[in-house]
Amino acid sequence: MNTEKNSGSMLILVAGPYRSGTNDNPDLIAANVKAMTDMALQLYRIGHMPVLGEWFALPLIEAAGSTKTGDDIFNELFHPVAVQLIDHCDAVLRIGGPSAGADEMIATGVKKNKKIFMNVSEIPRPTQ
Repeated sequence: MNTEKNSGSMLILVAGPYRSGTNDNPDLIAANVKAMTDMALQLYRIGHMPVLGEWFALPLIEAAGSTKTGDDIFNELFHPVAVQLIDHCDAVLRIGGPSAGADEMIATGVKKNKKIFMNVSEIPRPTQ
């Protein structure tokens, strides 16, 4: 069932900085994830289904035996999981500051003909 045809509700990937500008400081990374999660909650409350690549990638990275952010296992899974996730999304929303990874998600979304939003105010509200 395509919910977008029925109500305008979209599955939206929230793309923002994860490691950028953190020097891999866990507290700063957590703040970046919180910013994306807070945006996800905002999208949900206006009627869309949000998703973060981190929600899929991080448990897989842990299960695969990664021992530190940026190790080979981390790099094998982190961005590729999010790139593959875009196949299942209707749109990508870019938030936050500089981030090569988030910019990659936008570029991937463009290549895959997804809707691209640079601000939550651009996203239409679904009809009820």
